[in-house]
Amino acid sequence: MFKKTLLVGAVLAGLGMQSVQAAAIDLNSLTGGQAAFKALSEDLTSALSYKAITPAEPLGILGFDVGAELTLTKPANDDKWASAIGESSVSMLPMPKLHAHLGLPFGIDVGAVYSNLSVADISYFGGELRYSFVGGNTLLPAVSVRGTMTKMSGADHLDLDTKGLELSISKGFLMITPYAGIGQVWATSKPGATFKALPAPATLSDVDVSQSKWFVGANINMGLMNFAFETDKTGDASSYSAKVGLRF
Repeated sequence: MFKKTLLVGAVLAGLGMQSVQAAAIDLNSLTGGQAAFKALSEDLTSALSYKAITPAEPLGILGFDVGAELTLTKPANDDKWASAIGESSVSMLPMPKLHAHLGLPFGIDVGAVYSNLSVADISYFGGELRYSFVGGNTLLPAVSVRGTMTKMSGADHLDLDTKGLELSISKGFLMITPYAGIGQVWATSKPGATFKALPAPATLSDVDVSQSKWFVGANINMGLMNFAFETDKTGDASSYSAKVGLRF
């Protein structure tokens, strides 16, 4: 069973990595000036912001949740993406991920994620600190607050990092735990040093992004295999995630 878990995870990651050919973001080819850069930054914020894909209930001391994920984000400004990476169209942004959560005392969990956005030849890493101030039981749902961050790398023309704050709730029923949450994401998007050093770069200024978000999902624990599915709406872009792994 453990081998099957790893195999499914590898397939998910492989699908995300092989579905597109890498093409770096070129801000000089972005049509539309500052407005287009702002739209592209908002979509990047939606795609790269942290998505926990886990219920609100705490894992408990030394509990863990590890898995491979695939997130598909539908950008709100696909025409801007197409011009920035030299493609005719960009309908989805596929991101394979490796994700891990660890339970600590007092209802605190920590998490980390690494992902690759091959359509734009970039990667990012992120983390979370979560506190479940209502642990949940047979009658009460679990309620938690989460602080998050992500940092993008690999884009010579662009620097971007995100921060987020979320409130989530979940309630288990046998092996299925539905969950939902709301939050806010902030990001700073800057033209990179390589772009600024071009002989005749376009005139672009830093962009500060603030987006509200909501998400719903379900975790299905089947003993040696754990599955999670989540729909996320951050800003104007929608994301759909699936995860397979282990949760104890």
